[in-house]
Amino acid sequence: MSAATSQEAPRSPGVLTRALSGQGARAMGFMRHAGAVMILASRATVSFFRSLATGRFELRSFIYQLEQLGVRSLGIAAATAIFVGIVMAIQFAFSLERFGARDSVGRIVGLSMVRELAPSLTSLVVGSRIAAGIAAELGSMAVTEQIDAIRALGADPIKKLVVPRVLAGIVLMPLLACFAIVLGVGSAMVVCQVTFGIPMPFFLSTAIDTVDLADFLSGIGKTPVFGFIVCLLGCHFGMTTRGGTEGVGRSTTTSVVVVSISILVANAILTQLFLSLIGQA
Repeated sequence: MSAATSQEAPRSPGVLTRALSGQGARAMGFMRHAGAVMILASRATVSFFRSLATGRFELRSFIYQLEQLGVRSLGIAAATAIFVGIVMAIQFAFSLERFGARDSVGRIVGLSMVRELAPSLTSLVVGSRIAAGIAAELGSMAVTEQIDAIRALGADPIKKLVVPRVLAGIVLMPLLACFAIVLGVGSAMVVCQVTFGIPMPFFLSTAIDTVDLADFLSGIGKTPVFGFIVCLLGCHFGMTTRGGTEGVGRSTTTSVVVVSISILVANAILTQLFLSLIGQA
């Protein structure tokens, strides 16, 4: 027993050291990526205002990104909003029916969709799709040295590749969130009529009467920040891709994970901020 203990004792410091070194490496990697993202954000902001001042804004590229990121995301945004609205209507109507408060379903669903569900879930689902597409596209350009070729020609890859995508994300996310609110409330209204016998005009009127401008702005106001985060992180992981096609797949997966976590964290912070502003008003 004592011999076995004496043999196992020297191994514990080695395992602990490896664990600590692994956590330290992850922390350093996180700080390195966070610093690179901040630098990219500052360079993209400066490049945007400089292009506006000189009249050399990439308008054609911006319109192209609106179509690529926005129009092609309508399907997944619509599916998310419709089925979230259906589930919310069924759950609340079934639960409130026990307490004789079924008439409040429209108020609760409308307020939930406008304040939280439509903006957050749309940004989470659509943002993951957008970030993956950007990371794959720019990652392929990075491993085939196309980004280096842009620099060699004297052009700024931040201006040509990052700024149009980030600006398109900022513009598109509020529009997609409004689209999701309409579809989510509409699908909930239809389900309540068909399943629970709640008249659609009554459902819609109670939902509209409950939601005010502050509720709408507290939900939609978060989406430009989400769009900025999604496109900026997608551009960062795409432009820093190394290692050929395997590296492209790794960057795409990492961008989806990081974007999802970042949206959840930003949503928690922005929700508290907007609610505190509403309370002070």
